[in-house]
Amino acid sequence: MNRQGKAKAHDGPQGIGASLPRKEDERFMRGRGEYVGNIRMVGMLDVAFVRSPVAHGHIVGIEKPAGFEHAVYTIADLDGVAPIVANSGLPGFKPSEQPVLAQGKVRQVGETIAMCVAATRAAAEDIAAQVFVDFEELPAVVDMLAARSAPPALVHEHWGDNVFLEAFVDAHPEVDLEAIRRDAPIRVRRRLRTARQSMAPMEGRGVVVHWDKRLSQLIVHTSAQMPHITRTGLAHCLGLDEGQVRVIAPDVGGGFGYKGILLPEEVCCGWLAMRLEKPVRWIEDRREQLTANANCREHAYDIAAYADRDGRLLAVECEAHVDSGAYSSYPFSACLEAAQVGSILPGPYKMERYRCRTWSVATNKPPILPYRGVARTGVCYAIETMMDAIAVQAGIEPYEVRLRNLVQPHEMPYDNITNKHFDSGDYPEAVRRAMRAIDLPAVRARQQRGEADGRRIGFGMAVFCEQGAHGTSVYHGWGIPMVPGYEPAVIRLTPDGVLEVRAGVHSHGQSMETTLAQIAHEVLGIDTGRVRIVLGDTGVTPYSTGTWGSRSIVMAGGAVGQAAKELRQRLLKIGAWLLGAVPQDVRWEDGAVVGAGGRRTLAEIARTWYLAPQLLPPDVDPRGLEVSTSYQARRDTGTFSYACHAVVVAVDTELGHTEILDYAIVEDGGVLINPMVVDGQVFGGAAQGIGTALYEAMPYSADGQPLASTLADYMLPGATEVPAIRIEHMETPAPYTEFGQKGIGESGAIGSPAAIANAVNDALRALGAEVLELPVSPRVVVEALSRARAAAGVAA
Repeated sequence: MNRQGKAKAHDGPQGIGASLPRKEDERFMRGRGEYVGNIRMVGMLDVAFVRSPVAHGHIVGIEKPAGFEHAVYTIADLDGVAPIVANSGLPGFKPSEQPVLAQGKVRQVGETIAMCVAATRAAAEDIAAQVFVDFEELPAVVDMLAARSAPPALVHEHWGDNVFLEAFVDAHPEVDLEAIRRDAPIRVRRRLRTARQSMAPMEGRGVVVHWDKRLSQLIVHTSAQMPHITRTGLAHCLGLDEGQVRVIAPDVGGGFGYKGILLPEEVCCGWLAMRLEKPVRWIEDRREQLTANANCREHAYDIAAYADRDGRLLAVECEAHVDSGAYSSYPFSACLEAAQVGSILPGPYKMERYRCRTWSVATNKPPILPYRGVARTGVCYAIETMMDAIAVQAGIEPYEVRLRNLVQPHEMPYDNITNKHFDSGDYPEAVRRAMRAIDLPAVRARQQRGEADGRRIGFGMAVFCEQGAHGTSVYHGWGIPMVPGYEPAVIRLTPDGVLEVRAGVHSHGQSMETTLAQIAHEVLGIDTGRVRIVLGDTGVTPYSTGTWGSRSIVMAGGAVGQAAKELRQRLLKIGAWLLGAVPQDVRWEDGAVVGAGGRRTLAEIARTWYLAPQLLPPDVDPRGLEVSTSYQARRDTGTFSYACHAVVVAVDTELGHTEILDYAIVEDGGVLINPMVVDGQVFGGAAQGIGTALYEAMPYSADGQPLASTLADYMLPGATEVPAIRIEHMETPAPYTEFGQKGIGESGAIGSPAAIANAVNDALRALGAEVLELPVSPRVVVEALSRARAAAGVAA
């Protein structure tokens, strides 16, 4: 693409399966991307928020600074603005009303209390610093286990407890669990914890809003994953009809679930733009992002597994808590993790009996948000820890216990114990390939030799499946309000033969401008450089629930492929007429209709439709060269990609530091639209998983203060902490999707923490130590070794 944006033609394969360079990179690598922070408007004002410094308390009074009363707004000023309510159809769920500015009470540090506006952000922050808020502080609810069993206070008094939802899964109750508990030769139990994390996209949240007087429409530029869902929520809170709200998500610098919700800041800025009739902007800074807005993945498991002498699973039972924070974010977040834990904990393993009870617990922390791998990262850590524990008691290698318990390829498709419908795959083969890639015999030999520097070598692995592209039945069953249905797409040819594709999903790193163009090329033969993908604008794209849950390439990709096939049929009919033939005597080849009379290119047919309609056949389809369609997979229970992660680590038993020496991943995402893009997704996800495993934690003090308010305190892995990961692809086509593709976007982040934790435990096993929490920080390792020495009666 040149400086004016004109596309270049590509050489070589461009369709499904080609590692085509990303179309997006032309602007990104040259600094020509447009993010919310790049948007400038005449007369634009900046907003800064007064945020709560306390985790829990009543607001006694708010004093606006003298002379700036006109520039400070509280909830009392926001007439007609409704609170954010995320409801659910799940029985027993307690909804939480989240005022966009605190009303009477604050429930977390960082909760928005007042909105200050000025010509610059610095000036707005100066005003915010002068706003005085008088609090009557209340005890903070910080620990999710105590919040349920012995709460120091109630986050929402009218509930009567601190539980958003209690859920229970009891599979195969006809099998005697008590007898299994009593008689199983192998019985293992662990209490596991995962730290609260803060997602850290390179670009934080941001919004620029203005009121279009001519259209009587609120124009909202926002860094969002789900523009149409955001529009629905905004319209409700502001009392507008959805036609009065246009949401535009430009380039988005990372989402990971963090940008998949409606923000109080978006509602506030929307109201202010309408009131002042001027553009207003809020750009999140990193301290706001870390302390107020981005939390996820705080789980606690009390899990037991039972197996026979050969390590074959008989039963699993679990009690799990998820810290859901103070509110359920719109459209739904509080129970998204805990409600899934019960159904996905068994993973790809077979067993006779299963029972799991979960609690989504309210605390005085930011709302828990969906983060890449939603719930699966935690449950993978839990079940894979148990598989290693079983292997130790059975006296077999960890991979052997997996091979004995995994669903076998000849059993596919397979309904597991919680009725997850595994569509296709060969899970045992992924394990075998990963073992070859990591060369386990060589690792064991190295362990026996020992390291010259005294470090301990450990091997760990994890196997998991990722349900993606969930359909209507799944989300309706989970009680989630934004139930996906048929995924729409609109494609049309321009008079010069360029294909415009409009889809309601959005791309924030998934490379959809490239992969959707490849699908169009696969069907129509059009050069991908002549395909324009339009995303992220509710004014010109069809309604969609957006990009989440590894669904976009399955659903939007299926819709684009289906629309392209319909367009091809119309083109064949017109092309045949222009060649003086009947449709049966022509074929579609390399972007043209070809017959005995020659060929008519896609551009020639388009030019005829738009500029020379007198040449069209008399019975031409009047719908023309624009196709609007909607797509749903033949079965809507989702696709199941899967992978095996294998890791070798070295652990310093004095300092507690863990180094990753080798890392291999064998994954199966069905038919890969673009293998290079899939590699990028897996690499990126694995890097985030390494952060979960070894570095990232958002600790809180006893009074609910976040203790990692900068990136100097909140540790993220960098280039030196991420090894040269080797990826091997298996491609088992999905039987229910348009091209056999499966969702793969979250896969890399799911297996890393479990594999790394298992590797550390393998390294420490001879010393009698075991780590049971994430991240496996130096403190966690040193404390585990100290406990082991104390238990053995050895002096430190």
